[in-house]
Amino acid sequence: MNLWLGEILATDAVGETWQQQAREAALADKLRARAFGITPENVGEVIEERSHLLKSILPAFSQFCQTTFHVEPKEMLQVLWDLWLPLGIKLASGHQQLGRPLIQGILGGQGTGKTTMCKILSLILDQLGYRTLSLSLDDLYKTYSDRLLLTQQDPRLIWRGPPGTHDIDLGLNVLDQIRQLQSPVIVPRFDKSVYGGAGDRTTSEIITGVDIVLFEGWFVGVRPIDADVFDTAPPPILTNEDRAFALDINLRLHDYLPLWERLDSLIVLCPTDYRYSLEWRKQAEQQMITAGKSGMSNAEIEQFVNYFWRSLHPELFIKPLVKDATAVDMVIEIHADHSFGQVYCDRANSYK
Repeated sequence: MNLWLGEILATDAVGETWQQQAREAALADKLRARAFGITPENVGEVIEERSHLLKSILPAFSQFCQTTFHVEPKEMLQVLWDLWLPLGIKLASGHQQLGRPLIQGILGGQGTGKTTMCKILSLILDQLGYRTLSLSLDDLYKTYSDRLLLTQQDPRLIWRGPPGTHDIDLGLNVLDQIRQLQSPVIVPRFDKSVYGGAGDRTTSEIITGVDIVLFEGWFVGVRPIDADVFDTAPPPILTNEDRAFALDINLRLHDYLPLWERLDSLIVLCPTDYRYSLEWRKQAEQQMITAGKSGMSNAEIEQFVNYFWRSLHPELFIKPLVKDATAVDMVIEIHADHSFGQVYCDRANSYK
């Protein structure tokens, strides 16, 4: 944690030296400054707003760090200051611009921190006076019985997750009701633990007065690509059968486009190397085994991850997407140690 950041927590009044250091730091990373709309003209106001928010959110943030990650808050304070606070403020501003509930899409694969980000953004937005709903693409899975029928129709869909295993109309109904200010709204929830891990719908949640929806998932916002790309696809798309599967999944993505049209903005949590997700999954499974829970072996994990790479390979679908300024509003790079790297966007005003 920077000394100047610690100073704001230790004093009620912030001196000019601290203000100057904070202003310089906020402007030093030009890409991040642009992503959060920070300019030399407004940086003083930005720092003042963020410092007040930091102090007000700190008790809830500290409790979250200790109960969820079992770490001291100071270990996560820098990322709170540099990323989560300005992002929360940006979402609040987006809601104000729209004059209706904001639907924020968050795309990220295994281990990129989607769930953590949604929880912390909810804390921040709650402090700002906004009611936030976290909705996962997982919550839109078809029922267990429907997925059994789906597997009988297409035995290649051996795991839930790829396009085709979700109830798209259910998602459209939920997002449209929220956008149209209907209240209450019945929000579906999914329990991954039942039926031996196959999962099924569980008790729905009844919510009222939603201001901001954080809609996250491993392919939220991902669009179909040109079929010719699969002629030279990277591993593990190796055989004709692999290519046929990838092509069919690509076609299924067309069904999701109406769902993506409901998004007001899309953030991508993008590993600097997509292969990190394999190592992150191995680490997560090992932690479960160490804790006395059941977990997959490394061979099972590789089979599992390769299955999803065959269906929607990150090099084919995510890499070009983050370069498309018409589709993505912000990219947050994720390093191997889960820390974030560059934060950038290509739009001056993300919200429609």
